[in-house]
Amino acid sequence: MEPKDLTIEVLKQIRDDGRRNGERIDQTNARLDELRETTNVRLNETNARIDAMRDELGRRIVESEMRTATAITELAGTVRELVSSIKEDRDLRGRVDRCEKDIAQLKTRLPDA
Repeated sequence: MEPKDLTIEVLKQIRDDGRRNGERIDQTNARLDELRETTNVRLNETNARIDAMRDELGRRIVESEMRTATAITELAGTVRELVSSIKEDRDLRGRVDRCEKDIAQLKTRLPDA
């Protein structure tokens, strides 16, 4: 083979290799496009799940806060009633003590039966 023929053969091989590389790059690009589409779909699904979860958690928090507020209101009412009852007992304590003393005095005045 003459050098000219050898150069032509080498150039043909380079050209063929370049075409094969171009084809492989096109295949890689196609796979990357598919991967990007799949990834985008999965990300959209994940975002939808996160949005739904956030909405559900928000709803649950509001419900929990409402239950807590109701319980606190009921507890405050119970505490008020208890305080009132304790005050009434305290107010009656002196009267009860006087009545018990009066009863004890009356018992001493009565003849033994």
